[in-house]
Amino acid sequence: MATLKYLKASASTDEIIDVLHADAGVIIEDVLSSDMLSSIKSELAPFLAADAHGRDEFTGYKTKRIGALVARSPACGEVALNAMATQAAQTYLAPYCDDYQLHFTSAVCIGPGETPQILHRDRGIWGGYLPRKIEPLLSTIWAVTEFTKANGATQIVPGSHLWDKDREPTPDEIAYAEMKPGSVLFYTGTVLHGGGANQTADETRIGLFLHYALNWLRQEENQYLSCPPDIAKDLPADLRKMIGYSKGGYVLGFYSDPYDLEAKFESVSPENMFAKSTGGFDNIADPREPVGRSTK
Repeated sequence: MATLKYLKASASTDEIIDVLHADAGVIIEDVLSSDMLSSIKSELAPFLAADAHGRDEFTGYKTKRIGALVARSPACGEVALNAMATQAAQTYLAPYCDDYQLHFTSAVCIGPGETPQILHRDRGIWGGYLPRKIEPLLSTIWAVTEFTKANGATQIVPGSHLWDKDREPTPDEIAYAEMKPGSVLFYTGTVLHGGGANQTADETRIGLFLHYALNWLRQEENQYLSCPPDIAKDLPADLRKMIGYSKGGYVLGFYSDPYDLEAKFESVSPENMFAKSTGGFDNIADPREPVGRSTK
């Protein structure tokens, strides 16, 4: 059986990136404290108590999934800003963008009797239109409870980001992201992976999914509806920026206030909804620069 590499919480960004380039998946152990895990569980408990089971085999009939985690859980928002994760995302995605964004949030609870999810590549959400040389995602799954092969630990195929897209893995090429609570799996948008089967009688495996993407792509989770302005106004500015209340380029993502009769908020960064914009894309030194970057 294939295996994943494990790194300590003290691992450097370069160490994490090196393993990602080779395997497209790596586990960092013991990152979150027990207090943080308790906060996540208590804040999400009211939403997980509802019948949020999947509607098909892919989402899992015995799997619960809830989103809008930035709006629902301050602790989840804090994890999204985790320095190790954001530095890894910034570095890994840097060759393909000027910045990154929070693309997707979900708490996934795999219940007893769940079957294995089909192996897939998350980049497929954009319909296969992205050139293979562009890596659009760096994703994280944080273990809120213990992940074991028996209770549904994520299946992942190390090195499959380098394969031909039609190659299928043999059973011995599939690894299982077994990890203790507070640990995190980093994986890319091009690696084959899927939820594992829960073969236990009474264990529920809970994972916190926080995915980072290139800032010029449409987000999988519509953050502006999942976390509307009346909630976003109370978020830390860096988290608000990360979910998309900011510009992703000189004109990418601007807004105009439809009720503004004084032209105070015409074609400005969404940051101006809350405070004066401090974004890095408000001005350009040379107007020819965006034109020059439009082709390679």
